[in-house]
Amino acid sequence: MNNTLDLLLKMDMPNLPQKEYKVKRLSGLCGAPVVFKLQALPYNTAADISRAQKDDMEVHILLAGIVEPNLKSSELMARYSAPTPAEMIKKMLLPGEITDISRAIERLSGYRSDTIEEIKKK
Repeated sequence: MNNTLDLLLKMDMPNLPQKEYKVKRLSGLCGAPVVFKLQALPYNTAADISRAQKDDMEVHILLAGIVEPNLKSSELMARYSAPTPAEMIKKMLLPGEITDISRAIERLSGYRSDTIEEIKKK
């Protein structure tokens, strides 16, 4: 009997990991914590972004991985005079903030971190 198979069959279906991050600069400007809830990307979403979005890939990672606030909000796009959510992100966030948030989503998705470990024979 395969123990690993049994373990996987008994396990509840895992939810995508989520974490909250405070955007320091925006928090300072607003005078209150500006918190983004980030979520890991499922495989197909990550693959689609990688395939289709060579330009502005980090922006599209943010659009897919930020659960809150709703960056596709028409009110938010109007506030930043942006025709699309991608353009709104570029106006609202600094390039370094976009990169940092994108990397945090990538880490939640299993990239940029150690996700496996070798079993050494004794």
